Amino acid sequence: MGRTRNMRQGWASVAIFAFALVMQTTILKAGKLEFQEHASEVILNSLQNQPERSFLKKLYTQLLFVPVWMHEKDLSSAAKDLFEYIKNDTTLDKNGKLYQDALLLESKARELYAGKGTLAQKIDLEFKISQLYEGYTNYAYLGSINWGAFNARISNLMVNDVSTEWVLHRPRANPIQMLENAAFGSSLKKQLQAAVPNAYHYKALQKELERYMKIRDNGGWPPVILHGKLKPGKSDEGVFALRERLSITGDYIPCENSEEDMVYDACLQKAVKHFQARNGLVTDGVVGPGTLAVLNKTVDERITTIRLNLDRIKWLNERHSRKHIIINIPDFKLYFEEDGKLMQTMRVITGKPNHPTPIFSDTVEYIVLNPYWNVPKSIIQKEFVPKLIRNPNAMKRKDIEIRRGWGKNAKIVDPSSINWRNYVDGTPMPFHFAQLPGKKNALGKVKFLFPNKFSVYMHDTPGKSLFKRSKRAFSHGCIRLQKPRELLKTFSTFNSNIDFDKAQKILKGKEKTHINLREKVPIDVIYLTAWVDYDGKLQFRNDVYGYDRMQLKSFRKW
Repeated sequence: MGRTRNMRQGWASVAIFAFALVMQTTILKAGKLEFQEHASEVILNSLQNQPERSFLKKLYTQLLFVPVWMHEKDLSSAAKDLFEYIKNDTTLDKNGKLYQDALLLESKARELYAGKGTLAQKIDLEFKISQLYEGYTNYAYLGSINWGAFNARISNLMVNDVSTEWVLHRPRANPIQMLENAAFGSSLKKQLQAAVPNAYHYKALQKELERYMKIRDNGGWPPVILHGKLKPGKSDEGVFALRERLSITGDYIPCENSEEDMVYDACLQKAVKHFQARNGLVTDGVVGPGTLAVLNKTVDERITTIRLNLDRIKWLNERHSRKHIIINIPDFKLYFEEDGKLMQTMRVITGKPNHPTPIFSDTVEYIVLNPYWNVPKSIIQKEFVPKLIRNPNAMKRKDIEIRRGWGKNAKIVDPSSINWRNYVDGTPMPFHFAQLPGKKNALGKVKFLFPNKFSVYMHDTPGKSLFKRSKRAFSHGCIRLQKPRELLKTFSTFNSNIDFDKAQKILKGKEKTHINLREKVPIDVIYLTAWVDYDGKLQFRNDVYGYDRMQLKSFRKW
């Protein structure tokens, strides 16, 4: 909101600047140095009453109040770079204010120099171009998400007993520094290009935005209307629209043996499966209500989703390590990459919508074989206490010990000797619940730890059947792994202190074993509902936590 307020203040101040300029300046006929001296004096005097935190005040203070866009006889190379860059940005709405302001200011500059404009007019335009530059760099590098409003909504969820957080990493682009470099002769265009994010296939997703904007400009795609569930071999008039719909997005590739009539043939089934895979749907080739609903999302809806996720990527942690683990919550997948290439992937189970996995960055530091599960207080209070009231032996079935206090000397408690009703209302209890290592353990046989304030980690699970589902939001916030032993094996390939064969023998028993990693790996838990995968395919996923909806409520238009 501060960013938006500063821009409004800047635009509102243009009239004040113009008045001050007219009062203080005359037409200059001197050389470049004299022009800059007079211009600097005017800029300094005009910004006296600007707030210290305003973009214009910060910019020109760092530039020592030297004009950066307007020279005596022509626009600077930085100004020409800026206008060219904005006009060539195909992601911009050509009818939007930002793009139209660029055209208008460029036209005014041409008129000004053609008519030998006054210094007052030039500095007035100097300020307006600076405000255009601020707007464009905000669009390009900070994005349109109102993170303050979103965090307020997240806080509201916490009030309603849903504990969650989205940790932000401010984009590295420094617009004022880039402009200072340009003032000393560096190419502004090259700096603008260099500041574009590289992580999470950002540039590839930008290309997909451009492609979908072209699809929109060409009329989008037709709605698909079917008479019931469409199965292989069935005929339906809607097959024609389905084939066209999938052709437009590149899912359908014509086959030599396809008649392309109203029969749902093998060629079209292949396209439907391709589409289903790209959208996180069950790839059964059947067009039921779920697949049909996704097919009939409009191109404008898809463009909005792509824009939203581009802006999320801007605020993610851009790593510079060779190895990197990524957990994408809407995709329910782990990706282990090295030098930007995919080494390993597996399905994961993440937090339920009422127990969401937080969005944050950390580093995997150690691994535990045959872990104990120290049960969180929230689970004890909400789930275990009611069970103990009904049956004092309920924890024995789960191999859970109850001890009074913590530490090695904490004594085991007989649950039947405790009046558990005393703790129904959330009264703090002096007991520690720990599930013993073994097949029943909720963490399975392997745990990967990256110490964090959320007490979130990756672990094995005895409940393997849930990995078969396409939507896998079932945990209390931690990340369950489909193939934890395979991930352990991957870590053993670059950590000489992990003997994988020895670890396999340890896992057959119940002895807890702690392994410190010699080469630690950065991990980022992210939330992308649109991205480009390692094969260059555009992917979409369901908004499992409703974050798309929340962020779009205050999404800025340019």
